[in-house]
Amino acid sequence: MAVLEIKNLHVSVADKEILKGFNLRINQGEVHALMGPNGTGKSTLSYAIMGHPRYQITQGDILLDGKSILGLSTDERAHAGIFLAFQYPVAIPGVTLANFLRVALNARRRAEDPEDKGISIVKFRQLLKGKMDLLKMDHAFGGRYLNEGFSGGEKKRAEILQMALLEPKFAVLDETDSGLDIDALRIVSEGVNTLAGKETGILVITHYQRMLNYIKPDFVHVLYDGRIFESGKAELALKLEEQGYDWVREAAAAQNPV
Repeated sequence: MAVLEIKNLHVSVADKEILKGFNLRINQGEVHALMGPNGTGKSTLSYAIMGHPRYQITQGDILLDGKSILGLSTDERAHAGIFLAFQYPVAIPGVTLANFLRVALNARRRAEDPEDKGISIVKFRQLLKGKMDLLKMDHAFGGRYLNEGFSGGEKKRAEILQMALLEPKFAVLDETDSGLDIDALRIVSEGVNTLAGKETGILVITHYQRMLNYIKPDFVHVLYDGRIFESGKAELALKLEEQGYDWVREAAAAQNPV
């Protein structure tokens, strides 16, 4: 079973420390939810995991199956089995979603085996249609230019389709619920639930309980002031929904009086 472990992670952006000793262990097949108010470092964590050059790791480590990935480039981390679903996916005019996915899949295959000639167009189409059927998506979706003219829900569904096709060991969903109406949220969440299981560990980063009404996490973590303040089961998310984050701020202030 694969393991993604984050140890004592300190991350700075533009010389400002955002993460201040973050620790988390995710086993393949588990679903973890990371919640917290704005500015606490949730998106910073996702970009640090994927190796964004703007996010400087000053202390700590990120381990995949016991091996540090800090020396790997972003594409090497992706090839190793880590996937990030963006909060704001970009559009690429002129590149169809299907072509983008085929190139991404072949890059992953060649990283595992340099002699791999890539998946044939026929087999890829069969695979893509199967994944689309799994996610209840119209096959015509693959012929559209990547995210160009897509609604918020369509962009997020395209991200989940990428995850389904690449079958990563671990997926980080960075506020996938952002900008979605209730119907789109339900559809996207159903897609995530279809993929969650023994093959993929998932970290759901969100502000709100509403996404967790559809995606049932095994563990919920509250991020505050750059580190995990409290961890628990699904009931912790309900507490945040009912009481907000004021109790977190008050408890943190009590622990660290000025």
